[in-house]
Amino acid sequence: MTEQRQERAVRAAQRPSRLVILGHPVAHSLSPVFQNAALLDAGIPVVYDREDVAPDALTEALRRLAAEGAGGNITIPHKEAAAALISRCTPTARRVGAVNTFWTEQGELVGHNTDVDGAVATIRALVPAEASAPGDRSVVLLGAGGSAAATLVALSSLGYHRITMVARTTGRAHALSERLAIPAQVVRPDALERVVADAELVINATPIGLRDDALPMLVAMIPTRCAVFDLVYRRGGTPWIAACREAGRRAEDGLRMLVEQGASAFEAWFDVLAPRAVMWRALDAAPPTHDGR
Repeated sequence: MTEQRQERAVRAAQRPSRLVILGHPVAHSLSPVFQNAALLDAGIPVVYDREDVAPDALTEALRRLAAEGAGGNITIPHKEAAAALISRCTPTARRVGAVNTFWTEQGELVGHNTDVDGAVATIRALVPAEASAPGDRSVVLLGAGGSAAATLVALSSLGYHRITMVARTTGRAHALSERLAIPAQVVRPDALERVVADAELVINATPIGLRDDALPMLVAMIPTRCAVFDLVYRRGGTPWIAACREAGRRAEDGLRMLVEQGASAFEAWFDVLAPRAVMWRALDAAPPTHDGR
């Protein structure tokens, strides 16, 4: 499919001197793989690195990067902490309460959130356009952290209103729903099987499966009509998504979201079209298709 630039109002006022992804741990991140390929393809003389930063070192790391005129991304477990530490945040980052993308302007960091863009792109790919109107579809969202916040904003922007959040800490989920002004039913994990029975889209926004083969839920619990979106990503797909697809469910892990949020960040940093095809090739992958399923 021909790539088309999506015009976005958010742009950095100056190009970053370098790019880095901050996380703890961060060695698993695929962002340097596809971002460096994109930088090379675009002829931009900037290098994208990983930097493992412990939570108690985040403040100093952000201060140092601002002094360097750097930009980059922020991943688990720093997204929400960064939103509190970076004084200049875009409206999207402020609303989500989490920063996954940043750059420097006049010696200060600017925080943004492109996870919303990645979630929107994945949900659109997963749910057939000919399906019922978004407002009529029941969505079950696992988690209540920064990733869940971005996903809620994405769902709301697409017109989804029947949302159930499943969280161990229900107070946190209620607070998130209220802060975002996005109504959602909140239940504990022991009610998961009941609420999933009516779902047309299930989204895992927890770290379950990030570092092991744990499953957010049993595939047998998921109705055959239901699409499945796992924000966790791995080369070749997560075990949960592999099992869902084998069982005939429309399912994707977080790889499309990763590429799309990275493409959106690339366009914000450099005000040029992100070479999405190059990014996918660097990962030895292609956007998943769901024909006939």
